[in-house]
Amino acid sequence: MIKQIYDKNEKEKITKKVLSDLTEWFGIPEYTQDYIKQSSQMIFFAAYHNDLSVGFISLKPTSEYTAEIYCMGVMKQYHRCGYGKELLEKFESYAKLNGFKLLQVKTVENGRYEVYNKTNSFYKAMGFYELEVFPNIWDEWNPCQVYVKPIA
Repeated sequence: MIKQIYDKNEKEKITKKVLSDLTEWFGIPEYTQDYIKQSSQMIFFAAYHNDLSVGFISLKPTSEYTAEIYCMGVMKQYHRCGYGKELLEKFESYAKLNGFKLLQVKTVENGRYEVYNKTNSFYKAMGFYELEVFPNIWDEWNPCQVYVKPIA
């Protein structure tokens, strides 16, 4: 089940819980804290298994036409169970209803790290296209791959 969450404290609690399980992707404490804080200010959907939150996605408008997946995560034991796909579908529906034409997401360039190769494969499977790699947005060890997806 996917629910939109409005309460900032609940958003922080869910984000912290999920990201603390995903240290391979979110292992730098100051960046993780920023994801937690910033996500609490955004449009936010959470995935539930029974009554337990197991994943989330936060939406950041980057222009009048584009919504970015600011942060997304599903706890490891629930990977490949459909929660990521359901979150993305809810995100896309919300974006479409609110007049956005494009979705974008930033991740580490494919081929750098195995865990990010899985992330890249997920976004490609969900219909995202590679737009561009920015080698210095984050740092030289983590070139930023931008993906986009048009929404009809």
